[in-house]
Amino acid sequence: MEKIQKEYSLLEGAVKELQKNLQTTYLDALIETLENILDNNQVHVEDDKPDKKTVAKLKELYADSNIKNLEADEKRQVIQLLILKSYSEDKIQANHQMTPDSIGMIVSYLIELFADSKKVLTITDICVGTGNLLTDIYNNLDKQNKNIQAYGIDNDDTLLALASISTQFQKQNIELYHQDAIEELLIPKTDLVVGDLPVGYYPIDDKVSDYITKNNDGHSYAHYVLIEKSIRQLKEDGIGIFIVPRGIFEVKDSVKLLKYIQKVGYLQGLLNLPTELFNDKQSMKSILIVQKKGNKAKQAEEVLLGDFPSFKKQEEFKKFINEIVSWAKKNIYFN
Repeated sequence: MEKIQKEYSLLEGAVKELQKNLQTTYLDALIETLENILDNNQVHVEDDKPDKKTVAKLKELYADSNIKNLEADEKRQVIQLLILKSYSEDKIQANHQMTPDSIGMIVSYLIELFADSKKVLTITDICVGTGNLLTDIYNNLDKQNKNIQAYGIDNDDTLLALASISTQFQKQNIELYHQDAIEELLIPKTDLVVGDLPVGYYPIDDKVSDYITKNNDGHSYAHYVLIEKSIRQLKEDGIGIFIVPRGIFEVKDSVKLLKYIQKVGYLQGLLNLPTELFNDKQSMKSILIVQKKGNKAKQAEEVLLGDFPSFKKQEEFKKFINEIVSWAKKNIYFN
C-alpha cells in the first residue's frame, strides 16, 4: 500500500501542476497527465500551453513516476485514487462515480465461483464508466489463469477516456466502445454481463419501443431497460450480475422486469450489500443474479436471498460466503 500511496502523491502533484497552468478541471488535467505518461513521458503542448517552466517541472515528476513498473492491480488502485480525488475536486454527479473495490471484490468472487472450470471467458460491462469494476474483475480472473476477452460500453466520452487509459496501463484485453448501450451493440454475445447500473430514467423513448420492460407512459427506468439489453447480450446459459437499487422488486412497476426475466431466463439471486458501504438508505444497493435460458441453465431450487454481513464481522462474512458456495454448487449450471 505504501508504494501505491507514494505513486498517487507524485502523480497528484503532477495533475495539480498541469491543472493550475492550463486553468482546467482536475479530471481533464488527470486524463492529460496519464496520456502524457503513456506517451513515453512526453508533455503535450498546444498554443504554448503548458508553459516551458511547467513542462520542465512535469518532465521531472514523470521521470520519478514508477507507475509503469507496478503490478496491474496496483496500477488500477493508483488510477482509482486519482479519479476519486477528481470527484471531490470537480464535484462529480453520483451516476458517474465508480464502483468501490469492496463491491468489485464481491462481484469478482461470484464470477470466479460460477465460472470455476471455464478456462475461456467473455465479459461485457454494459455501463463501464471509468472501468474500475471491469478491470478489477479482469485482474482477479487473470490470477486464476483464465483467458479473458472483455468489452466495455459507455456513452460518456470522458469516463471512457479514463477507462481506456486504465486498461492501457494494465495491459488488459478489453475493447471499449463509445455508444449508447441500448443501441445495437457492435460486439459478440458474451458468457457474462456485468454492470453497476445507473438509476434514473432513460430519456429516448423511441429507442426502447420494442422493450418489454419499458414504461407505457413517460420515460422508462434506465436500469430496467439495461437489464433487458444485458440479457439479450448474453449467450445461452450466460449469467448477468448487476448492482441495482436495494428493493428493486418492491416497487409497483417492477412486475414487468420480473416477468421479462422469468420469460427469457431465471432470477437466481438477490443479495443486499453491506449497509456500511452506503451513506444513506436511499443509496443502498443489491447484487442481482440472472441466468439466460439454455441447455444447461435451470431455475435454482431456492433463489439465493440474503444480506451480506458487515466486512468487520469476519466470521459471519465467511459463513455467508460458504453458504453462497454451497448454493452455487447445487444450483448454477454454467461451466
